[in-house]
This record gives sequence, structure tokens and C-alpha cells, in this order.
Amino acid sequence: MATIERVESQIARIEGFNAVFVTEDRRDLRGDRTGIPGYSNRFAKKAPNRMTVEGWKQRRFRSIYPGFDAKVLMANGRPARGNTFLETVRSTYLQE
Repeated sequence: MATIERVESQIARIEGFNAVFVTEDRRDLRGDRTGIPGYSNRFAKKAPNRMTVEGWKQRRFRSIYPGFDAKVLMANGRPARGNTFLETVRSTYLQE
């Protein structure tokens, strides 16, 4: 089992964008919380570019981390909208 901070790092490495854990009522969680399954144990390749942020949350994030939600962040730190394609989110990191 990993910490939230480590899982957020795994997501960034695999997916090419930053995501932060939040509670279902949108409060940020502490990074040192333990007992979280690793992301890299489940996914080795990034999600398709044409998947939306909401699709990623539904198919990947919430399937492993029920009871939690995530904010997918653009490179400037702002949360991406649910209908934004992952390709668009990833491209902001390449521009930085």
C-alpha cells in the first residue's frame, strides 16, 4: 500500500498530468495518508488522448479509489473541466 502523495506521483508519471486526491465533497486530502493501492500496479500505460477528464475519473480513478474523487490539473494548476480531452490537458505540460 502507498501514500496518497506517492500515488499522485505515479499518476503524473504514467498519465502525463497532475491529479490530486479530494474527498467526495471536494476537500484536499493529506499526502501522507497511507493504505492506498498503487496506481502503477493497475495501469502501466497512459489513458487514450481522446478520453475526457470525466471518463478518466470514471474508468481509472474511481474504479481503484472508491469514496475518493480527483482534480485533474492543467499545467497552470487550475482544475480541468470534465469534458476536456486528456490530450488537451497533457499538451499544457508540454508548453511549460
